[in-house]
Amino acid sequence: MKKTADKPESGQKKTWSGRNSLHVQFTVIFVLLILCAIGLTWLLNHFFLEQYYLRERQKRLVSDYNLLQEASRSGELADESFVESLREIADRDEIGIVVMDSNSSAVSAYVTEDQTLLRRMWDNLLGETPALPDDYSAENAQNGSRTQYYLVRTVEKTENYRIQIVLDSRLGIRYMEMWGILEDGSVFLLRCAIENLRLSTVIASRFLALSGLFVALFGAVAAYFLAGYVSKPIRDLTEISDRMKKLDFSAKYQGRSGNEIAELGENINELSGILEETIGELKSANRELKEDIARREKAEEMRQEFLTGVTHELKTPLALIQGYAEGLAEGVADDPESTRYYCDVIVDESKRMNGMVQRLLTLNELEFGRSNVEMVRFDLVMLIRGYLESAKTLAVQSGVKVLFDVTEPVYVWSDEFLVREVFSNYYTNAIHHAEGDRVVEITLQERGDCVRVSVFNTGSPIPAESLPRIWEQFYKVDKARTRAYGGNGVGLSIVKAIMGLLQRDFGAENYDNGVMFWFELERAGKTEKGKEQV
Repeated sequence: MKKTADKPESGQKKTWSGRNSLHVQFTVIFVLLILCAIGLTWLLNHFFLEQYYLRERQKRLVSDYNLLQEASRSGELADESFVESLREIADRDEIGIVVMDSNSSAVSAYVTEDQTLLRRMWDNLLGETPALPDDYSAENAQNGSRTQYYLVRTVEKTENYRIQIVLDSRLGIRYMEMWGILEDGSVFLLRCAIENLRLSTVIASRFLALSGLFVALFGAVAAYFLAGYVSKPIRDLTEISDRMKKLDFSAKYQGRSGNEIAELGENINELSGILEETIGELKSANRELKEDIARREKAEEMRQEFLTGVTHELKTPLALIQGYAEGLAEGVADDPESTRYYCDVIVDESKRMNGMVQRLLTLNELEFGRSNVEMVRFDLVMLIRGYLESAKTLAVQSGVKVLFDVTEPVYVWSDEFLVREVFSNYYTNAIHHAEGDRVVEITLQERGDCVRVSVFNTGSPIPAESLPRIWEQFYKVDKARTRAYGGNGVGLSIVKAIMGLLQRDFGAENYDNGVMFWFELERAGKTEKGKEQV
């Protein structure tokens, strides 16, 4: 079975992407911090590592000098135990050590090149180490310069020692030397190579740059996932607030991190409950105010129309009852079968009139007596399925196949009792008028902030001239058929009265293969559809 139907309108959910996303912003900030840390470390390593290393070497030489000075005071310079300790110091600090007593007759030393260190000690004592020329070049030094060592600069100078940096022009190696005189008159020289420091600094800078690149890439990936973890609760709260803006209070924050975001989520949950309750009260109060104004304006007109309709509708059954009763009184029915027939007509018309009176009382209450509408948030799908279950016998007896394809909850704001009354009128009307395939299909459509409930039955369309009048009291398109199943033309008037109270749209539409009646309610949640046959 096919029928033309409008597509439900769908709202567009606002999503945060690009540079406005907290996820992206956190990632960029983390990566920039990592790059800044790596860059700062590289700069410190490139410009200050060599100076730091020289200061540390200088401190170590001063520390070793203090050991020599203490040994000279105690006369232990020539002891085997102290000489052994000098070897340990030389191995540990990677330095050469030479010590000569005041008579130049005894030497306590641990060196790998003792003759070179002795010569350097005499050069320093005699002042034979020239300063490094401004126009010095390594190529000229290797091509015939007789001077092997040049004084690059003096690092520290005291009364007892001097620390300086010298250049071995033949080998192209720089040394840090410390030389001087101990308290007992002994002469000493401490020397360590520092030329390989520059190469080490360059290598360390390159390695730091390469390792920094790897750390930055790894950090970017880690920052991306970490930022996602940090920003997820914020995205959840944003989605909840967006749904609250649309008056959907079903979503609740579930985070349990115990931080400020979790506390904010709990506050939003409490606010959601308060808003839902308050909005329900305001809707009810607003609805009551509008209904009271509308009812006062139309009361007299509706009352007059009601009395006219009642008079017209009751005239026919009363005339039948009167006629058959008079026939019985005058003895027209002179046999038991005719008497039973007359009595059955009187009973049927009495029942029909009683049913009509009951519906008229309902309509009267809606139009004149009932002024309050209880607005609540309820599941429309559950209401429809509950009614279909209770009215299943009616469909089975009529041989009608009923289809309802919504399985997930659909929440609306309305009066649950009145909505059930509207749906029951549509449903029974569809069952009684189903023809052809004898199918009744119930559908729900989201249309902006509304949910449209449609009840479609296969059969003959309503004549175009009758379609606008079907909501009038006591109006019947097919009077013979309406009377056959006990109809009195009041059901759709009741629908009109109820939808007037609810202040929502309703209507009917013709299709090639049937008729669809519909009404709309204010949506309070999302609709998701499945397939199920009732």
